[in-house]
Amino acid sequence: MSGPLSALDTLGRPVRNLRLSVTDRCNLRCAYCMPEEEYRWLPRSDILTFEEISTLVDAFTDVGVDRVRLTGGEPLLRRDLTQLVALLAAKPALRDIALTTNGILLAENARELRAAGLHRVTVSLDTLRPETFRALVRRDGLDQVLEGIREARAAGFRRIKIDTVLLRGTNDDEIVPLFEYARSVDAELRFIEYMDVGGATRWSMDQVVTRAQVLERLRAEYGMPVPIQDDGSAPAERFLLPDGSTFGIIASTTQPFCASCDRSRLTADGRWLTCLYAIDGHDLRAPLRAGATREELAARIRGTWSARTDRGAEERLAAHERGALVQVEDLRKNPHLEMHTRGG
Repeated sequence: MSGPLSALDTLGRPVRNLRLSVTDRCNLRCAYCMPEEEYRWLPRSDILTFEEISTLVDAFTDVGVDRVRLTGGEPLLRRDLTQLVALLAAKPALRDIALTTNGILLAENARELRAAGLHRVTVSLDTLRPETFRALVRRDGLDQVLEGIREARAAGFRRIKIDTVLLRGTNDDEIVPLFEYARSVDAELRFIEYMDVGGATRWSMDQVVTRAQVLERLRAEYGMPVPIQDDGSAPAERFLLPDGSTFGIIASTTQPFCASCDRSRLTADGRWLTCLYAIDGHDLRAPLRAGATREELAARIRGTWSARTDRGAEERLAAHERGALVQVEDLRKNPHLEMHTRGG
């Protein structure tokens, strides 16, 4: 339920969840996100300081945001990230502060993040096989990711989630092993359909492992999954198995949830995106650095959100011929189209 000051868009959707990208840099090169050899990076002078991020978050909370997720790129590449976490944790309006990470640097940062006030951690893990890990991300590091999950648990995080992007012919034979691993570390696994966004320049529908296929595989192994009635705006549809285990599926490609989407994204250089599929964003850095007050920034955010009509995933689903959303040459001209820039 939105608060009394929450902005509503043209479809009655509140603005509640803000994905905060703190860097466009990443230490992996995942095939579904960064498949190319070279990338354009945001100028360092354009990257928001922690104090600037804090000011913008205050403006967002004034229009209804109460949940923030730190993303990237890889957010743990941002130096002194715990300082930002502490700034956010001190804001009474925020009732949930989360982090999505590839896990490579999590082991060495987990305890400090927890002490600074971070509430939740989501770790990306697409395979349990070192050779598949190396093929998917063009780096070694599976052991570091698994150690990061162990350290996050030891640091006191109790609501750990694991995100798995499934690609047909690559890791779709690991649905059950990954589920068993997540259960063994007391984490909830969320299977994600491969999406045609950002740098997914080699996307094709025949690579997508669908929600229906995941459910059938788990039904065959464990019995019939039963939907769990949760927060209607959550991206993952959650299921309960007969043995009491739970898991989630984010089916943005085949069953979009645009009608209940309350998410938006702020890039590391202050561009606000009101839809993951948006081509253009709204520059908040310029007015911020020009001296706009918190109230003025909030008014700008409220006005933009109130005019929001975005249903990007539904429009993509309805497309007659569906391929990659953005071509390589367009990404080279505009790095803001990249998923590692706009945040997942």
